[in-house]
Amino acid sequence: MAHAPFTADDELWMRRALLLAERAAQAGEVPVGAILVRDGRVLGQGHNQPIRAADPTAHAEIVALRDAATRVDNYRLSGSVLYATLEPCPMCAGALLNARVGRVVAAATDPRGGACGSVVDLFAEGMFNHRIEYQQGLLEPCSVALLRGFFRSRR
Repeated sequence: MAHAPFTADDELWMRRALLLAERAAQAGEVPVGAILVRDGRVLGQGHNQPIRAADPTAHAEIVALRDAATRVDNYRLSGSVLYATLEPCPMCAGALLNARVGRVVAAATDPRGGACGSVVDLFAEGMFNHRIEYQQGLLEPCSVALLRGFFRSRR
């Protein structure tokens, strides 16, 4: 299925997600950021923080979903778009499906744990009762450079 090209708004939101990823790296966490938007407004945002929070579910996407659900006082986030600097894992993809997010835009693929086509595709048509539009590759070089730099510094 062909996707529409990325828009200037898509790039703006992904750049904001990359800033969140940098915040994660500065805190010693894997540099992943996510921002959830609906109708041009930020609903929620987050960055990886499982180490700081001592919480294995504190991935950027989950933190952003929790932030948004609290702000709008509803766990259903229909019509929203999540911008993530890395392809969501199975846990995050499942949470995005449960929240009824409409679209996910990811920067980089995750060849070891991605659940949107790299390892498995939980967003595949007919897989679940909700379908999420998925696009990947927006500002991918920026995200990849951030991830590589982070892991290189840890070696």
